[in-house]
Amino acid sequence: MPEKEKKAPLCTPLHLLAACLGIICIILVSLIITLHFQFHTAMTEQLRENSNLTAQTVQLMSERDDMQRQTRELTREMDGLNWTLGVIMKYKSFPVDTFCPQKVCKPCRDDWVLFQSSCYLFTKLVHSSDWKRWAESREECQKLNADLVVIESEEEQKFINGHTEKYNDDNHGYWIGLSKNAGTKTWRWFDGRNLTAEYWRKEQSSSSYECAVTSPHGVPPANWKKASCYMMNRHICETRALTKQEEEPSDFT
Repeated sequence: MPEKEKKAPLCTPLHLLAACLGIICIILVSLIITLHFQFHTAMTEQLRENSNLTAQTVQLMSERDDMQRQTRELTREMDGLNWTLGVIMKYKSFPVDTFCPQKVCKPCRDDWVLFQSSCYLFTKLVHSSDWKRWAESREECQKLNADLVVIESEEEQKFINGHTEKYNDDNHGYWIGLSKNAGTKTWRWFDGRNLTAEYWRKEQSSSSYECAVTSPHGVPPANWKKASCYMMNRHICETRALTKQEEEPSDFT
């Protein structure tokens, strides 16, 4: 056979290049698929870890809130116990049977009215012979481990107005723990505190009287009236309740 008629080589450089490129493409595709799978697996694992961390965070926050709530409750209970202990310590001999009949304690004794964290006794003496002067009224309250009422807010004054009644005439009322200081001629509560609020009746003049009553004849809340300390009146005693009360909006408007 002539040399010209010999067949062309089956493997040329071009064929080799194409084969190499094909192999490279296969490797790249395989690598991409592998990397994609690994990335997807890693992302799935990361999302699961994030989800677990989120759940743990929510759980920890819930536990923290529970602990804060329990702490507040324990603090409130401790404050309440300290309050009750302070009330009991004021008695030489605490009247357990009076406050805790049938082993269930109540904040106030019978005939006393609870308001916020204080107990009030509104005397309802009918006969004028039973009424007292200002100093005598204080003594009567002190016998009950209390004292004449100290009015510190309009809310408290409205409460008192709701539990006093008109009797005898316009001049009479209920003694409160307010009197004029002999030295400074200023009005102060029996414990030396200055007035934080005043509820004098509008028709009050600058009289020489040195004690004060709350009068049910006035226009609420302006019910205070100056009176002679030797005048005979009913009175209002106040003392701390045995148990501290949660502050609630008043119904007296």
